[in-house]
Amino acid sequence: MKDTIKGTKPIPDMIKFALIKEEKTPPDRRVVFSPSKLKELVEKFPKADFKVQSSDIRIFTDQEYLDAGFEVTEDISDCEVMLGVKEVPLPALIPNKKYFFFSHTIKKQPYNRDLLREILNNNIELYDHEVIVKENGARLIGFGRYAGLVGAYNGFRGIGLKEDLFNLPKVESLPDLDAMLAELDKIELPSIKIVLTGSGKVAKGAKEVLDHMGIKKLNVTDYLKTEDKGPVYCNIDVLEYNKRKDGSKGSQVEFFKEPGKYDSNFKRFAENSDLFISGHFYGDGAPVFFTAEDVKSKDFRIKYIADISCDINGPIASTIRPSTIAEPFYGYNPETESEVDFREKDSILIMAVDNLPCELPKDASEGFGEMFMEHVIRAFFNNDKDGVLDRARMTRNGRLTPKFSYLQDYVDGKQSEPIPQNSGAGSVQ
Repeated sequence: MKDTIKGTKPIPDMIKFALIKEEKTPPDRRVVFSPSKLKELVEKFPKADFKVQSSDIRIFTDQEYLDAGFEVTEDISDCEVMLGVKEVPLPALIPNKKYFFFSHTIKKQPYNRDLLREILNNNIELYDHEVIVKENGARLIGFGRYAGLVGAYNGFRGIGLKEDLFNLPKVESLPDLDAMLAELDKIELPSIKIVLTGSGKVAKGAKEVLDHMGIKKLNVTDYLKTEDKGPVYCNIDVLEYNKRKDGSKGSQVEFFKEPGKYDSNFKRFAENSDLFISGHFYGDGAPVFFTAEDVKSKDFRIKYIADISCDINGPIASTIRPSTIAEPFYGYNPETESEVDFREKDSILIMAVDNLPCELPKDASEGFGEMFMEHVIRAFFNNDKDGVLDRARMTRNGRLTPKFSYLQDYVDGKQSEPIPQNSGAGSVQ
């Protein structure tokens, strides 16, 4: 393929892409493009030629891609750009290709050091979905909305099971988002107060669920002073659950730049909420929401936590491990600071699944494909005028690109400590 990056060679006549099968264990049923989105893509970009690698795991069947007019085959070695979701097993990597997937290497994760080494050794150009960003660093694609949608649903499912109020089915057993929302229409919630943190895609996804259920939204003042009949919620952002140490008015810009100037102001919500849905970004040095000692207080009211952000041993002291799609809930005993059965009377229910979008593979794939077509595929055919590909390229010609040169000691085995994973990224991928 001719180089498509700004300022280099002309745009090619045709680019051969492949949708690769997901081979990581446990299996992931998502895909970058659904058959309908792929059909829309080639109509919009006629110089994009696609093959689909055969898969019996993918949420969309081989036959659906065949019916949409695409070649389905085991052999994709003649394709130039490989599009996947999760890490590619080392034996499946094809040398001298361009790959897009979540590599989980940018924070020096020890378990994927060999993957990055193999990518370099095989002269592969790696583009990590996580670093497909705008010039200001804001992410352009991801599964955050679906993490929020499923995380909120799981929170209510956990309440139903713990209190023996209702029995919602697992999301993974449902065909799509519409079916998930339809299940929520069948239940009646008790009079609970819900605090939702964050303002990004994850929080907005959770908010979609709350609004769909007709749960009344309150501002901070009313939420903290009111005990309404029926469920209510409050959506709070960083300056509402943090305060400047000197008592002066803070700003979001300052908080993200200098979080050490702030203390947590979440206690007032912990004393007035039953369900905590975490949809926030948590940065290094930011105040924790609550400590293990805080949970021991008789004024600590929270009984259920849907920790979508899923930062282990981080800002939410009761999130002591990730949970799984198979077993999404565990209990936290405040006195012993240990895990117990979530049905135990005095335990706090914890939902901390770290791969929530996998439960809605159809909708998540369709939403992801929309973003990928708009921001990534377009860049291949407009000479990457916005620098999207250039910013996301981690490796080239067997070497790390300058932006990612900080990973060299990690590749060389000289860096043993990973960079803290403070964004809860795993839950939204």
